[in-house]
Amino acid sequence: MLKLDQHPSGRHFLHIPGPSPVPSRILRAISYQTIDHRGPEFGELGLQLLAGMQTIFKTKHPVIIYPSSGTGAWEGALVNTLSPGDLVLMYETGHFATLWNKLAQRLGIKTEFIGLPGAEGWRHGVDAAKIEERLKADTGHQIKAVCVVHNETSTGVTSNIAAVRKAIDAAKHPALLMVDTISGLASADFRHDEWGVDVTVSGSQKGLMLPPGIGFNAISPKALEASKRATLPKAYWAWDEILESNKTGYWPSTPATNLLYGLHEAIEMILNEGMDNVFARHQRLAKACRAAVEAWGMEVQCKDPAVYSPVLTGVRTPEGVDADALRKLIFERYNLSLGTGLGKVKGQLFRIGHLGDCNELSLLAAISGCEMGMNRFGIKLKGSGVLAAQEALQ
Repeated sequence: MLKLDQHPSGRHFLHIPGPSPVPSRILRAISYQTIDHRGPEFGELGLQLLAGMQTIFKTKHPVIIYPSSGTGAWEGALVNTLSPGDLVLMYETGHFATLWNKLAQRLGIKTEFIGLPGAEGWRHGVDAAKIEERLKADTGHQIKAVCVVHNETSTGVTSNIAAVRKAIDAAKHPALLMVDTISGLASADFRHDEWGVDVTVSGSQKGLMLPPGIGFNAISPKALEASKRATLPKAYWAWDEILESNKTGYWPSTPATNLLYGLHEAIEMILNEGMDNVFARHQRLAKACRAAVEAWGMEVQCKDPAVYSPVLTGVRTPEGVDADALRKLIFERYNLSLGTGLGKVKGQLFRIGHLGDCNELSLLAAISGCEMGMNRFGIKLKGSGVLAAQEALQ
């Protein structure tokens, strides 16, 4: 028997920045009997889901739904719009921007990876001025797309996407704007149409509160036109066949039927709460979490308050303290999972997720577990983060 839920008492506290906790309502929906994905009931469900995701992305244009992880949706965005040898400008804000860059290179795309040098670049958001400067220098329009991460899960930084679009327009450059909001969607405000994004990439396991397994591409008319000229090999990821099937609520290949039941519930939950209320809740919890970090006398990974993430808070451990050893103690002693440091910041920080199905008391439990764990680990804290977070929430 798999020991995946063998806890002596209480429940496991999942506070990594995704996958996020899945609400009971969504779990129940996923457990419904699987239906014929070519039958009439499924067609009705499919049309509802496609319309609902347009609302979530804030777009009037098509949203592609893949049975995939966010990584698959990254690939879908690139192979549908680009050709072998195309040059893409990517901006380094953390581990996931780095992984997207590596994926593009493996597809035969040439990339130019810009940003602040060293680990310092992992403490700030996208500098739109750097993008504008580079695009103005590209007088031959060799750069075919600009790729940026909206909410960088590895660092707790949420970049200004509207500023990136303004920079591209100021440079009078025809490059597509592609944005990864895998961890930002339905947690941080995102406006696909208003911000002029051409392809937005996302996934199911973060703000949408589902298990991993669904990826998304929201696409603009400009991106759709580019897909007609793109020659990178694609079959499973191809937009054209999917869009044709989607007209009647179906998919050309087998969809993740039961996860789509869960997606239906997630959309309903988000829209019933109200998207603005969802975003405000995330901002409130994030502010309380940062208040706790300040009270501890520790440092937030993100250095710029203007781009603090509402999704997670990266907490830098004191010099000489192994953040992964601390996380291990907290997990074993208090049944609390925290996010690890990735890439350039491995062992230097832990990440507290406060996204999706999270409220005041669940956040306070996570902060309490962190505080007890750090005390037990021998870290001298300046004060009580629990009291500071309570004060912020009141």
